[in-house]
Amino acid sequence: MADKEDQKDQFFYPRARYYGDFKPENLAFNANLQEFAQRVAYICGLETGGKLAPEEAYEEIRRLWKQLKRSKSELLDTPKPPPPELPNDEDLPPGG
Repeated sequence: MADKEDQKDQFFYPRARYYGDFKPENLAFNANLQEFAQRVAYICGLETGGKLAPEEAYEEIRRLWKQLKRSKSELLDTPKPPPPELPNDEDLPPGG
């Protein structure tokens, strides 16, 4: 039964494979970007079909855009701390 659920999720929420520079923050932002695009597509479909007013569609997309901008700021624009300094081999005691 879980297999059918997985197939259904993959159909309704497709995810493209990520081929960019592999860093955890890039991968997380890519997932957020794909979710943004998927949700915007749904909103456009609802608005086109008359199920959602244009103003509501605009406000919902605007809200999603703000979330994506916040995600970018937190994941990609924040400077990373420098890596910790590790001791050199010659600083280690013999046998350690």
